[in-house]
Amino acid sequence: MTEPNSHKPPVPSPSPPPRAPIPQTPGPRASRLNQVFDQALARTLRANSYANFASCFPTPARHVPASLEGVWRQLNAKLEANAKAEFEDIIAERDAVAHLNELDRLVADARARREQAGEGEEKERIAPHTLGAEDLYKAHLTPYLQEAQSTLNARLEATHAENAELAQTVQKQRLEIERLLSNLGVVVSDIEGAATAASQFSKENHLRQDAIQMDEEVRAQSGL
Repeated sequence: MTEPNSHKPPVPSPSPPPRAPIPQTPGPRASRLNQVFDQALARTLRANSYANFASCFPTPARHVPASLEGVWRQLNAKLEANAKAEFEDIIAERDAVAHLNELDRLVADARARREQAGEGEEKERIAPHTLGAEDLYKAHLTPYLQEAQSTLNARLEATHAENAELAQTVQKQRLEIERLLSNLGVVVSDIEGAATAASQFSKENHLRQDAIQMDEEVRAQSGL
């Protein structure tokens, strides 16, 4: 004789299953953030073209174009490397990829549940005590949906704030370029001033030698 409870199915756990781990591979929003940053950095570098750079320093561009182009390339390379490193540090520090992926999941989840709720509203209203277990379970999801919406709004605001910080970082990099260009202009002015002074000294020294030579010639003729 078999026991009556020997073939009972296992009772499911009342606790919800754990959430799947959030992938670190950039999703739609994280990929779009990287794309926006790359486009902004590319526009900044294009604005600092060699033609614009050389127009600020016509004398070196005319006499030492190769050296000036080397300075321009180093400046752009340093700007690009610093901007990318700082962007990657911000992404890692804020765990932006995981947060944006979670935001994608919440948006998709909220959209699917909103569609389900819209379909439910079209049905005829039924008294709660006549609903089945599954319908009651769905009805209890409303507070969770409201909480998810609040979380979604908060994370959207955080994303907007991070985008504003990135824009400020790009602006600071542009100001750094202008400062470097200004310092380079001062150095070039000093070099040109030194060259002018050297040329003037050489001319005055030549006149002094001519005067000494003429004085010696006059003395030689007087001795005769």
